[in-house]
Amino acid sequence: MTPPVRVVVADDQTAVREGLTALLALVPGIEVVGEAADGHDALAVVARHAPDVVLMDVRMPGLDGVAATQKLAASQPGTAVVVLTSHADDETVLAALEAGALGFLTKDAGRQQISRAILAAAAGLSPVDPGVQARLVAAARFGRAPTDLPDGLTRREAEVLALVAAGLSNASIAGRMHISTATVKTHINRIFAKAGVTDRAAAVQYAQRHGFTRPPSL
Repeated sequence: MTPPVRVVVADDQTAVREGLTALLALVPGIEVVGEAADGHDALAVVARHAPDVVLMDVRMPGLDGVAATQKLAASQPGTAVVVLTSHADDETVLAALEAGALGFLTKDAGRQQISRAILAAAAGLSPVDPGVQARLVAAARFGRAPTDLPDGLTRREAEVLALVAAGLSNASIAGRMHISTATVKTHINRIFAKAGVTDRAAAVQYAQRHGFTRPPSL
């Protein structure tokens, strides 16, 4: 008989942590062996139980989930980390994956998606939320915006501008970023105002001038 995948749940919110533990208790093939309320606690619990997978929140007091993931990757390489968080902005996603997380899910995920992600991570696969994955693919294909954003642009506006400069329509941008076309239009209007441009052609020139894009490999 195959032994269950042993899991530690790390989340600073008691109700969320206990809810995840109760949810996973109903999943065949998964056993929760410990809980942690912050990053330091997660390191101690993992050292004590040596689980197969840690389900890790990002924003926790003391030692956050990204820093805890980095430490676990160095000290417990046999334990996979799947990040489960409500913060799915690109900076958080990339920071978690660069720290050594094998998977990334948002807290909109249901029981089946979470359990599949845990089992996949235990098998060495990299489960990533579909919406997050689409943005990572777009970033890899079209280039990332520079770290220091000009003229008060937000990170989200920079992402939209990079896709505008890559030649995508509003509908295509909406599909890639999993937002509405109305939201795309709002972002573009704000970009035009901040960049001091009045049309897409000028916005593309602005993006190229500030290093937002590289030519897509189509």
